[in-house]
Amino acid sequence: MTHAERVARLRLIRTPHVGPVSWHQLMQRFGSGEAALAALPDLVLRGGAGKVRLAPAEVAEREIVRVAELGARHIFSDEEDYSPLLREVEGAPPVVIVRGDTAMLRRSCVAIVGARNASAIACRFARQLAADLAVRDVTVVSGLARGVDTAAHVGALGGATVGVIASGIDIAFPPENAALQEKIAADQLLVAEQPPGAEPLARHFPSRNRIIAGLSQGTVVIEAAPRSGSLITARRAGDYGREVMAVPGSPLDPRAQGCNLLIREGATLVQTVDDVLEAIGSIDARMVREPVRRFDTVIPVAEAGEGDRQAIAGLLGPTPVAIDELVRQSGRPPAAVQMVLLELELAGRVERHAGARISLL
Repeated sequence: MTHAERVARLRLIRTPHVGPVSWHQLMQRFGSGEAALAALPDLVLRGGAGKVRLAPAEVAEREIVRVAELGARHIFSDEEDYSPLLREVEGAPPVVIVRGDTAMLRRSCVAIVGARNASAIACRFARQLAADLAVRDVTVVSGLARGVDTAAHVGALGGATVGVIASGIDIAFPPENAALQEKIAADQLLVAEQPPGAEPLARHFPSRNRIIAGLSQGTVVIEAAPRSGSLITARRAGDYGREVMAVPGSPLDPRAQGCNLLIREGATLVQTVDDVLEAIGSIDARMVREPVRRFDTVIPVAEAGEGDRQAIAGLLGPTPVAIDELVRQSGRPPAAVQMVLLELELAGRVERHAGARISLL
């Protein structure tokens, strides 16, 4: 990939209203970042907005230089080092920034997540489970948060562990994990989606959680409240067709309610490392050897007329609706519906949600 193309792709994802789904649709339609950038103004106009605010080339250039200064690098979704499992999920990050050995992503990967205010026994179990998985050549993935995440990373340091963070790759959060984060970056693998300097804002954590779930063949939850981020990770894993596993806890402990709920809903009950290995053993091995899909073959996309735009926009509201439902109710071809939604998203008029749903802003 040429330097100019890397800059164009980075500009594209850093442009306002271009999200992971729309980035991939643009790349599939136009075949390159440079061509997609050239087409963006017309698409935004069709979506009902005015002038597009493209991310400046100098901003992308500065980011590339800064990432290199930090000893890290960008990996785009069609490059060899990008995780094959992550590439398969809906809304996969168009580009990630990594420090460390990406070969760890070619092994079996299991996510271990849980409560930040975890009990001592939960942290001990997470640490031991991670160590047992590492001995069996399984990469342990987690989010470098307090509690269970920290224990899982520490337990797996003798083998392979991947830390996925919600901030820029140069920012440690929580601060007390700065040394652990640096050790993972130096000896293992650190992954970030946000550009350098980005603070770990609340809206970044669900995005980080989808990466944790997407990198892994299965997710183990150890202590989690019913509305916690750990359960978001588990739900994403289930959406992606990956194994969801949970460690049971006392019904008297609020921190165990989320795990017990997952088990009640069909998650695999985990007591030992063998339970985890048995669960992920059912994953088709071809999933981790998926060939790289490149964008140099342009996929034809149906153009949408003004009638299509009015019909589809009229079906949208503030409540998220499945895109398949829009296809059924509008009577328009799926390709035309996707094209209209892309134009509306680029114009900043709609928002995408998990589960291929969309709503009007």
